[in-house]
Amino acid sequence: VKKTEYQVLTADGESGEVSLLMETGDTKDDLNLPIMVKIGEPTEEDKKVTEEMLKAIEDGKDCVCIVQAACGEEKIIGTKVTDPK
Repeated sequence: VKKTEYQVLTADGESGEVSLLMETGDTKDDLNLPIMVKIGEPTEEDKKVTEEMLKAIEDGKDCVCIVQAACGEEKIIGTKVTDPK
């Protein structure tokens, strides 16, 4: 299991698409908001993380998301929100 932090560039509440900034300066566009689950229903934590991300982007704050990777799957599992410098 590996956890990586990425700067959130955009997050679309309608489509679920998320664009993240990698350390290399490239964008990572292959993840969706945590509420966009493939199987079953999103958990309360998924809903909370999604709300935090969307509110941070809307309020113009800096948002970093924590992505957990395991067994070939990746998922956004947390956020860190700060005021822009």
